[in-house]
Amino acid sequence: MKHETAVMEGAMSLRTGAYWMPFTHNRYLKKNPRSRILARAEGAYYTTAEGARLFDCVSGMWCCPLGHGHPKIAEAVARQVKELDYSPAFQMGHPKIFSLAERIVELAPAGMGQVFFANSGSEAVDTALKIAVAYHRMKGEAARTRLIGRERGYHGVGIGGISVGGIAPNRKMFAPLLLQGVDHLPHTYNAVEMAFSRGQPKWGAHLADELERLVTLHDASTIAVEPMQGSAGVIVPPAGYLERLRAICDKHGILLIFDEVITGFGRLGEPFGAQRFGVVPDMITFAKIVTNGVIPMGGVIVKPTIHDAFMTGPETAVELFHGYTYSGHPVAAAAAHATLDVIGEEGAFKRVRELEPVLEQAVHSLKGEPGVLDIRNIGLVAAVELEPLRENGQARPGARALKIFERAMEDGMLFRFTGDIIAMAPPFISTQAEIGRMVEVLRGAIRATH
Repeated sequence: MKHETAVMEGAMSLRTGAYWMPFTHNRYLKKNPRSRILARAEGAYYTTAEGARLFDCVSGMWCCPLGHGHPKIAEAVARQVKELDYSPAFQMGHPKIFSLAERIVELAPAGMGQVFFANSGSEAVDTALKIAVAYHRMKGEAARTRLIGRERGYHGVGIGGISVGGIAPNRKMFAPLLLQGVDHLPHTYNAVEMAFSRGQPKWGAHLADELERLVTLHDASTIAVEPMQGSAGVIVPPAGYLERLRAICDKHGILLIFDEVITGFGRLGEPFGAQRFGVVPDMITFAKIVTNGVIPMGGVIVKPTIHDAFMTGPETAVELFHGYTYSGHPVAAAAAHATLDVIGEEGAFKRVRELEPVLEQAVHSLKGEPGVLDIRNIGLVAAVELEPLRENGQARPGARALKIFERAMEDGMLFRFTGDIIAMAPPFISTQAEIGRMVEVLRGAIRATH
């Protein structure tokens, strides 16, 4: 209790000026930061510096679905720090990272073979792009350098990731740094055809055919897509779309990368989105849930044909000149092993499948509430898109969602918002009652901000 009091008092007395916060309206938040300072977390709830208890509606940032402070994961991390706190990643290894790679491959779709570890989703994406370009060189196809992303796609904030990514504000400021030779497929969202879809929309598979046009125009080597676009506001792929992308990639020898930083390790009720949608890519990037958000870790899963293409030349030669100081960090590996243990022991994938219809029914009950333009869901993730507020006849994008976010916090809910979209991805450990209350609080916040 004494420690908890000290934590809360320390949070209340913070000076915020020195910290430049990421993806944050710094000036607005720092006018009254105390309600936004999270001091503690346990299970599915945060506690703010002011003592308010918040249900974690988006599992941290899509990454803590097993709940905060899980004793098994905490114990594994503490033991590992004492046993082996750091191990060089270059020319050296440690037991837990080899066995972790095996476990991840076993969870992945059939046909995947090796894992290259990074420390975040952004690093995983840039790693996958580098592997793809290098792979074609190893195959004697050095001219195949063109990368294809998708509009509204989010692939982290590395230079490679924002180049293939398709979220405009993430790209515009850094335009001089963007990679050359990158194209984008159209995004797959059409409000007229898809509004209020439950699960995969029926319309839109034909949008994959745009890849054929790009191939005809100037060839292509690699396409990177999110199976389900999360940060763009939960855009669910149309039925048949990913299958058609896979077929076109096979036809032209194009590598297909699934960015599963959000969908990996159970968010859609299967180990990976690839299994949920029945499409096997050539590479999968992952992060977030692999350690339940406790220690940063990311990685790329590749097919053996990609890995084996590099295994040439003298055995003493370095095959891929890439890696990070913290690749395969032993403490992260321990956290990941414990996370995978908990996922299995607690039946996390089954739990998501049981909660999916509960979330779907609850969130779609918001149809008809003031300002609600669309509702989308799949697995244990959903989004509500809202009409922008207007002032003096002018739209104020993002203002309505911010007001709803703040009103919901007052009522004990921590949502995520992007533009005028409210996203939710509740923890796997949520109860049906907690999901029901989450949606009812959102309903009240929507009505209060109309």
